[in-house]
Amino acid sequence: MNKTRCGALLVTGALIAASAATVLQISAATASDVRHLFGTLTVSEDPVKADDFNGDAKINSVDLTLMKRDLLTDEPGGPAAESVIPATETTVKLIGRTLLKDQAEWLVQSGSAVECTVTGTAASVTIVGDGCVYSDEKYRPRYAVYVDDELLTDVVMSEPKQTVPLFQGTAQRTAKVRVIHLSEANNGAIGVQDFTVTSSAKQPVKPTAKKDLTIEFIGDSITCAYGVEADSQYVSFETGTENFTMSYAYLTAEMLDADYSAVSYSGHGIISGYSNDGAVNTESLVPPVYEFVGKPADYQTEWDFAANPNDVVVVNLGTNDDSYATKDLETRGKEYQEGYVSFLKQIRAKNPDAAIVCTLGIMGCEELYPYIEAAVAEVNDPKITCYQSPTQKSADGYGADWHPSPKTHQLNAYLLADKICDAIGRESSKIGIDLAMDGEYGTRMTGGNMWPYYAEWNKSMNLNITAGGSSKEDIQFYITNLNLPAGSYELSFDVKGAESVEIPYEIHNIADPSVVYCSDSVTGTHGSTAFTMTKADTACEIVFYLGSIGSGNITFENVTLYKTA
Repeated sequence: MNKTRCGALLVTGALIAASAATVLQISAATASDVRHLFGTLTVSEDPVKADDFNGDAKINSVDLTLMKRDLLTDEPGGPAAESVIPATETTVKLIGRTLLKDQAEWLVQSGSAVECTVTGTAASVTIVGDGCVYSDEKYRPRYAVYVDDELLTDVVMSEPKQTVPLFQGTAQRTAKVRVIHLSEANNGAIGVQDFTVTSSAKQPVKPTAKKDLTIEFIGDSITCAYGVEADSQYVSFETGTENFTMSYAYLTAEMLDADYSAVSYSGHGIISGYSNDGAVNTESLVPPVYEFVGKPADYQTEWDFAANPNDVVVVNLGTNDDSYATKDLETRGKEYQEGYVSFLKQIRAKNPDAAIVCTLGIMGCEELYPYIEAAVAEVNDPKITCYQSPTQKSADGYGADWHPSPKTHQLNAYLLADKICDAIGRESSKIGIDLAMDGEYGTRMTGGNMWPYYAEWNKSMNLNITAGGSSKEDIQFYITNLNLPAGSYELSFDVKGAESVEIPYEIHNIADPSVVYCSDSVTGTHGSTAFTMTKADTACEIVFYLGSIGSGNITFENVTLYKTA
């Protein structure tokens, strides 16, 4: 809907009065919602889904009137009374795959949540647990409660019912409340039963507004954020270190201001779950349970895709398949490809209009990625794309059992957000993207002698220099064909074998090297430089000048060029 159309939808007071009596209000209004809608109607703001307050597929002054009425309804007007309000889809926004059962909204999958506004002088929420609260203390479900986006409590649940106080005071307030499942479906679900509120508001608990974009993430332990809060890679899994809010999936949704849903299980794959001995593991597969709310028997209820449409679906599966496929890659790789094709068709059947983005590689398994490319090509769907995720680096740390660290999740979220923007035609800021990642590595020699070796698996360049040239330009290591938008950057790299030698480097235009955007030198094992480009350049390169250092065996690793602003 464009601005002109929104402006044309202004209606008369008589129509407002007639409509207000019949419209079902579906979400809570805030003062900022009213201000934005007013801007939309006066053709000064772009319309968003929240502007359609009454859900009638029209944005007009009826919505504005109902929003204002909603705000006034929440003002203290009569005596406050305590009431118990069940958590249902009419009182809370449901995020992710949830199930209403036994008088509670069960948050089944990683990141599943309820969100609402609560108005009153005092409020609490009642949380219930399933049978997993009696399991070993390392494997009980974990949840968090946020009030106005501030963490209130973070709990590994060890009892069947808990009451969490939200706020208390003498003045009535309206607060945004979110209860979120931090661990994964494999280790139980969390039930949100009801809210107890002391309030004079007509509707003390209301769902927050749906966002304009919804993303579904399908994955394994990486998507669950397995062990992300562990102290090192040498500790084992426990739900106390699994936190979906630190997952690349959650962070991507936050960056794009999107609602989300996750379907993720540690150890699972497409044709085989994790295998210790290379034998196929068909007990841990995602496709057979994709269409359920959850895999555990208590939650194997068909998920309503039509009522919960996704705009984007991200598939990040193959890390566990790799433990099986690499034992006979030529045969089992093809098997993986066939399974991937079948799963893509299953996803498309349930998400007919979604862009689908496929990826693999955060924990390695690069050998399987070409089979994903082949599967995407075979399906031949213009709305399905793929990219290879960069493998985690030791410099960024590790979580439990060598799983991704918080930094690795954050970097992958930046990249995935950019890929989603490309898939849906949204402009991307490129912030947080390593723009050296897709560059072409190479060397130049106009004097001296050297033998280069480039290792594709970790993108390192080794130069065995037996004789330097007469000038620094005689031997060069470069990363070329970089497309750099305007903005601030940080170039960073590690170098071995030249600890006492000064190595100059720069970033310049390929066609005209005299156009230099960054120039510095490094002596030691690590170099970094911050710089700003005031305008974009679609043809740049990073060049290290090695022609005047004599001789040596020099290796460059971890070359990154992050856009910081």
